[in-house]
Amino acid sequence: LRSVRQVQATDRAFAAMLEDNSVVAWGNAACGGDCSAVEDQLMGVKQVQATSSAFAAILEDGSVVTWGYPRSGGHSSSVQDQLRSVQRVQATREAFAAILEDGSVVSWGFFRSGGDSSDVQDRLRNVQEIQATGSAFAAILSDGSVVTWGDPELGGDCSAVQDQLRNVQQIQATEEAFAAILEDGSVVTWGSGYYGGESDAVQHLLRNVQQLEATSSAFAAILSDGSVVTWGNPTCGGDSSAVRPQLRNVQQLHATKGAFAAILSDLSVVTWGKAESGGDSSSVQHKLRNVQQLQATGFAFAAILED
Repeated sequence: LRSVRQVQATDRAFAAMLEDNSVVAWGNAACGGDCSAVEDQLMGVKQVQATSSAFAAILEDGSVVTWGYPRSGGHSSSVQDQLRSVQRVQATREAFAAILEDGSVVSWGFFRSGGDSSDVQDRLRNVQEIQATGSAFAAILSDGSVVTWGDPELGGDCSAVQDQLRNVQQIQATEEAFAAILEDGSVVTWGSGYYGGESDAVQHLLRNVQQLEATSSAFAAILSDGSVVTWGNPTCGGDSSAVRPQLRNVQQLHATKGAFAAILSDLSVVTWGKAESGGDSSSVQHKLRNVQQLQATGFAFAAILED
């Protein structure tokens, strides 16, 4: 593999976009590791997106090529004639959703994971952005309202908070819940309570929110005063009480699947959450000085220092 520009992954396969805008795939064939059936179509690729076991590639002409496990989005023939002028593709675990140039949306894959948007299709107009949990999609429209579809228990049903979802600026997602920042800096959540969909206990603290970050099952918000509010699964970062005194003047938040890391204004780092996911940095704490940038995998952090 030479001249690789981007790599995407399903659970058991990889797809690499090369400098000549072609794609090479490897790994478990059923999960997208074999693209030979569509290889001749994979030219002029702009973006590759992945579900748990299928890939979708946007081509320069705005069409989409898919491969991998059919039920998880690898088979798109039922919507292929609609996939024109595609701008971006988002994915849950088993479905894809594409934003078209005219602001409409086309979805495919497993219906309960967001592959069927027919119930809300008439409302999916002027879509600006789509965010995804593991089984549901949430679309922000140009008027700041939100449309959701997919598994109703895992974020696909926002009817309980629909009237609050006005002037939405950003949406963040765990595996089973969504959180939206509104224009006034407040936050609205929905979906599985344990995964962050229930924020009543911290709602009075969620004022002037600047940034939201998420692990697989917890949210963390940076407020304008540099403090942090967390909620969701306590084990995966939803409980930050052990480090709360240190969470002052926070500039950035980063997350693995089970832990958070905060860069402070003095360029030191504070971590919390599952130790095996990067939540315990005590063994390298003395080295975490003048940190310029943090990168995260699913279960670990890496810090670039000033030197």
